[in-house]
Amino acid sequence: MLDDRTTAETTWPTAYPEGYAVVDVETTGLARDDRIISAAVYRLDAQGNVEDHWYTLVNPQRDPGPVWIHGLTSDMLQDAPLFQEIAEEFAGRLADRVLVAHNAIFDWQMIAREYARAAVTAPVRQRLCTIALSKELNLPLPNHKLESLAAHFGVVQQRAHHALDDARVLAEAFRPSLHAAAREGVRLPLLECRPLTEWSDSPVTPRIGRQASYGSGSWRPSRKRPPCPHPNPGRFEDGKPLKQGMRIAFSGDTSVERELLEDRAVEAGLHIATSVSRLTSLLVTNDPDSATSKTVKAKSFGTPVVDEAAFTQLLRDVAAADG
Repeated sequence: MLDDRTTAETTWPTAYPEGYAVVDVETTGLARDDRIISAAVYRLDAQGNVEDHWYTLVNPQRDPGPVWIHGLTSDMLQDAPLFQEIAEEFAGRLADRVLVAHNAIFDWQMIAREYARAAVTAPVRQRLCTIALSKELNLPLPNHKLESLAAHFGVVQQRAHHALDDARVLAEAFRPSLHAAAREGVRLPLLECRPLTEWSDSPVTPRIGRQASYGSGSWRPSRKRPPCPHPNPGRFEDGKPLKQGMRIAFSGDTSVERELLEDRAVEAGLHIATSVSRLTSLLVTNDPDSATSKTVKAKSFGTPVVDEAAFTQLLRDVAAADG
């Protein structure tokens, strides 16, 4: 097996990015109005070597949320800087790099919302999810938790759910993943980071710096997703995991931004269905008794239905497609 130095010198793909920003944020929750309370960035060079790291607390100007998870109390955060006060330095650490995170769509959406509130655009154009990369590499992981990825590469976690330690662990696990991808000629699963300043409450492209609207009536540009590469394995069965290729439909309001849920589903290998048919594997709705066309069709077809919380849990461990 080639070591990292040999990989870098002899087989490094010229198309790979020139630098990465490994990011972790802790937040007050998962909903659209939740806030970042701490952030950490490890800057890496093109081959995944650590250049420097940075960490800050952030005053969310609200209740800190699940203290039992992240350990950050209101007293600890009351003298911390506001996001707009650290936005420039944070941006400098993200600029011209690929944002790397574990379940990257979540970290990106939280960061993008904070920059939208600060009326500026985050200077990052691409992200890489280490969950997606581990799938591309076919790593033999029991699940897609960060602790499993860390254990695979022998990285020791010291303070789980502490942004700086989570970012360190991810940086240390990302480097061997990156080198494995380079050795095997794997195309990195890079996705576009679309700033939320593109969102508006009317179908007019906002000026840079315009505050985004987060109401349930927010307009957003139409978005064409690439076709799902996996065949539809059929309907979801209670007690079993989701499987790549399943057709997932959403109906009604969700506490987490709909686009966030859809992106997480796509990154897990699921197909987003815009309507319900006999081929739909699962309908996700928080109001199954509503009379929307999707819920009515789901009942008539016998389509399985789960709520948002259950779906989020299912997303944590999606089974690979057959074959």
